[in-house]
Amino acid sequence: MKRLSISEDVRRLGVFVAMTEVSNVDAKRPLDTLDDIIRNLEEKYASQDVESLRNDPVVRAYRDFYWRIGIDPTKTRPSGEALRRRLARGNKLPRINIVVDIGNIVSAETLVPIGLYDRDKIVGDLHLVMSKGNEEFLGLGKKKEKLDKGIPILVDDEGKVLHIYPHRDSVLTSITLNVKNVVIIGAGVPNIDENLVKYAVDRVADLLEKVCNGKREYNTMVIR
Repeated sequence: MKRLSISEDVRRLGVFVAMTEVSNVDAKRPLDTLDDIIRNLEEKYASQDVESLRNDPVVRAYRDFYWRIGIDPTKTRPSGEALRRRLARGNKLPRINIVVDIGNIVSAETLVPIGLYDRDKIVGDLHLVMSKGNEEFLGLGKKKEKLDKGIPILVDDEGKVLHIYPHRDSVLTSITLNVKNVVIIGAGVPNIDENLVKYAVDRVADLLEKVCNGKREYNTMVIR
């Protein structure tokens, strides 16, 4: 079991998370196992007015947090909003692997950003801290970069940056077909109901149990 701590300066931003772990997942199940769930999701939101999303209170809360930490959410969309916009435009949900797809399903449903991490690639415990500046970050599909000071980041006991909160994951703990044990983290920000974030994490864990034959390690915790 991994523990997660939130530093005082990050807590002052109003950040909280919901978290659980699912072990012994079978990530090599065929993608079409999720076809019915994804088809229903795509049909449900295909007719949604894209522009109305900006008025959704959940979208608004994540956008406001992005502005607060210096990210323009009209250029870098919160993940849940980006997925929902994709569906509202009549496009398909991206398919990567069955574990990542489950995270995307729930994020599109709830608009909550979901982080999925390979537990076996994490050294020690997890810590949400403010960057001191010059930390190395290797984002998915990106070149290695140095971080500025004052960015909320998720690190392990070795200090490796695993995530820029709440929108970018590192390749270091990325989910591949070889993953066995998954850490699920739902991102909470001010004006987001913690029950929604907890529900999102529970929904991911439930699907990993049902679809990937995993086993939940413990009840979802909310950490502030």
